[in-house]
Amino acid sequence: MTKLAFENISGSVFNLDENQLEDGLSASRNSPRKRFILPIHRTQNATVQRMINFMQPGTYIRPHLHPRAHACESIVVFKGAIRFKVYDENGRILQKFIARAGTASAVLDIEPNVWHGFDVLEPDTVLFESKMGPYDVELDKIFAPWAPKETF
Repeated sequence: MTKLAFENISGSVFNLDENQLEDGLSASRNSPRKRFILPIHRTQNATVQRMINFMQPGTYIRPHLHPRAHACESIVVFKGAIRFKVYDENGRILQKFIARAGTASAVLDIEPNVWHGFDVLEPDTVLFESKMGPYDVELDKIFAPWAPKETF
């Protein structure tokens, strides 16, 4: 099995292959969280964080925002579909739409300080995500106080 589970890849060029795709999907199917992340940035301190997210319906993405001024987030759905939601500070849904692979709606870009989350709509959904780093568990994300905590 390809090394996954939050281990950074190495080398100057990364190209996702069918074995890595299937390994990531298999890991997401077998995960209690119903998702699995393959970081493709070379170090945890990378200025730009890039990840491939393998996801299954029923995974819970707790609504959150990225508070740092440089924390724009871009998502491309390249397999499957998600229902993306934007919330106000009280948890009221302001926008929601389907982002589906192979369509113009597959591309999302979120500015900092925007409450957001999504539901996975199709089995074996795969996203590419890019965000400014470096990642800091204390500063990267604020979870919505009005949203239930993740349990698995």
